[in-house]
Amino acid sequence: SPDCSFTCHYRCRALVRLDCSGPPGAGDEDDGTEQALEKDTNVDEPSEWEKAELDQAQVEQRIKEYNSQINSNLFMSLNKDGSYTGFIKVQLKLVRPVSVPATKRVPSLQAGRLGPRTQGVKRRTSFYLPKGTVKHLHILSHTRASEVIDALLRKFTVIDNPRKFALFERSEKDEQVYLRKLADEEQPLRLRLLAGPSEKVLSFVLKENETGEVNWDAFTLPELHNFLRILQREEEEHVRQLRHRYARCRQKMQEAL
Repeated sequence: SPDCSFTCHYRCRALVRLDCSGPPGAGDEDDGTEQALEKDTNVDEPSEWEKAELDQAQVEQRIKEYNSQINSNLFMSLNKDGSYTGFIKVQLKLVRPVSVPATKRVPSLQAGRLGPRTQGVKRRTSFYLPKGTVKHLHILSHTRASEVIDALLRKFTVIDNPRKFALFERSEKDEQVYLRKLADEEQPLRLRLLAGPSEKVLSFVLKENETGEVNWDAFTLPELHNFLRILQREEEEHVRQLRHRYARCRQKMQEAL
């Protein structure tokens, strides 16, 4: 293709399905093109530089280099115990709505005699987080990816099960976008230090935890009841369409007779 410069083996040409709609970089970077690239370039294992082990002197040197390269006050600092603190930026790319608590005040049955007493009833509501929402977190070097997810959910008062979400590292190389889901025990600030401040080399994204299998235990009873209602409506619609198709076929046969 003249736009994306894609090349492949001549025997594989018939197996390739590409729709190049324009030159690289055209349009919004959050459109379906990037999503397709991210999906197609998922990687499971961390790269070699991410596996590197640093001693105390190397950590101190890396922190100095990191701080000298940033254009903000989001510095990293070394602690006396050998750990270090710093900031990471996480972009939230959630396709589905999230649940937040909603409290409705209802009057007490004894309000007439004992005064205007009210009782809180716990409810929940759902909404879509704005596209491109970004949050900075101040964390420690030993803060785990699972703890970052918990902190983000608390920041936005999301009450969904944290297992529904996953933290991904995103990188750009050779005009390709790579995504890797972080394991629960991985340390995002350590990855940030190893990669440096460049967002193209490494950035963090919170997305739905697409494992391929649905973990029904992670949903609440109201959510499961809603799923059942949706399934019932879909089933009824399929049955209606099937009956309509057979009725038309029967009618045409009768007309032919």
